[in-house]
Amino acid sequence: MDKYYEYLHTVGFEETNLVGNVYYVNYLRWQGRCREMFLKERAPDVLAELQADLKLFTLRVDCEFFAEITAFDELAVRMRLVDLAQTQIEFGFDYLRLDPGGGETLVARGRQRVACMRGPNGATAPARVPESLTRALDAYLPAGSQP
Repeated sequence: MDKYYEYLHTVGFEETNLVGNVYYVNYLRWQGRCREMFLKERAPDVLAELQADLKLFTLRVDCEFFAEITAFDELAVRMRLVDLAQTQIEFGFDYLRLDPGGGETLVARGRQRVACMRGPNGATAPARVPESLTRALDAYLPAGSQP
């Protein structure tokens, strides 16, 4: 079974365009929100490090769209761990519309690569993924991966 962290979201009017469908940049915002909620719930120690000198730089982000969603659609954003390296993490995201009858429709799929950095602004350098974050991500390692 796939291991993922799930963030549930109800689409609001402010996230739609004049035509009534969701504006594309919101999918990227939801990736960030999902990642933030994961940190809050599963790796709260990292939040303190972010207030000190840890920085999580998003190196790459993408999203592929399969179906439109509109205001008040119920959405599940499922974040999977794709790769965990010494200083970088890659996440995959599935966006599923939750249908009233209990079904799910895949509406988009995305990826995000993040680098851990430390140091003052202007003099940051790559840093190891914090141990508390590595421990939290262990539960989401892809099948066949080693911690």
